[in-house]
Amino acid sequence: MAKQMTDGEGSPLQNFVEDTYKDYEQTHSELKEIDVLIKQSAAEVERLAQRNTQVGNYLRQLQQNFDTVPREDIKEAYEALINAQQRLFTMRGQLEKLQSDQKNLERLAEFQRRLLDNSEGLGALPTVRHSSRDASNVIRVIQTEEAARQSLVRKMHDGPASSLSNFILQAEICQRFFDNNPDRARAELNALKSAAASTFGAVKNFIFDLRPMMLDDLGVVPTLRRYAESFQEKNNISVSITVTGIERRLEEHIEVTIFRSVQELLNNAQIHGQATQIQVLLDLDQDRVLVVVEDNGSGFNVDDAMNNASARSIGLSTLRERIAMLGGELEIQSSLGQGTRAEFTIPVESGMMIN
Repeated sequence: MAKQMTDGEGSPLQNFVEDTYKDYEQTHSELKEIDVLIKQSAAEVERLAQRNTQVGNYLRQLQQNFDTVPREDIKEAYEALINAQQRLFTMRGQLEKLQSDQKNLERLAEFQRRLLDNSEGLGALPTVRHSSRDASNVIRVIQTEEAARQSLVRKMHDGPASSLSNFILQAEICQRFFDNNPDRARAELNALKSAAASTFGAVKNFIFDLRPMMLDDLGVVPTLRRYAESFQEKNNISVSITVTGIERRLEEHIEVTIFRSVQELLNNAQIHGQATQIQVLLDLDQDRVLVVVEDNGSGFNVDDAMNNASARSIGLSTLRERIAMLGGELEIQSSLGQGTRAEFTIPVESGMMIN
């Protein structure tokens, strides 16, 4: 019975060995990547710890002369301390997570190696050929996800996190003036209320950019209209959106792809192209969706951009692959000083009409 299992290509045992070998290579690749990340994170933690100590010492000096130090200096010191503490806490958590993942991967690699050692007597290990295209795709997906995370971190730091540090400072000022200067305390409370309302609006916009709930409730057409309005207001860019064809709900993964694709193209037009006008066309035919995003920005050489590792090329390459996975196509026309026109189609099936 044992001999039968080892004979013949494609036997269960041979398949198991091949899969284990592929997993072993993948584990080692992940270990190399995580080792680099751990070294980078450890260096950042050390730097942030030193920064946190410096800011803490400076704030203690200010506290000894709280009544004579200008309010702006105290505010900046509190913001710097909270910022340093938040970043240090985040990086320490990331480092601990990476170290834990590294230990788990090392255990997994050792287990896989032992399995392969025990399989050597059953035949030669398989030769695994990795497609350079597949590797490139994986790298682009990872880079795109990391870029998205970094963008989210920056938005959280510059927006809600910074505002919360101001709230703490304003609340402490209110406490100090509550008994001996009620009018000043009342003014500070009003300022705190206004700041909280503004921050709440910023958080709502942040959540909408991250994952608009109306995409699930109403579909991609109303969501794109609302997003275009919001994008125009926040960036002072003229954005027009035209919808033709049969407005209807599409499959969830198609709606998400359309929304994320338009979002990526609008951000590219604003960040990289410095466009002042953007036109979006969404045409819903019976069997396909056509989307065109055209801007009057600075434009770029498409071939050069796709051959260079940049945030734009990574985003566009990943966008093209995601659309292709749904059977669609993405075409980009651009040249320096001539703006950019991006057009993609995705095949769809007839769905429910929007009421």
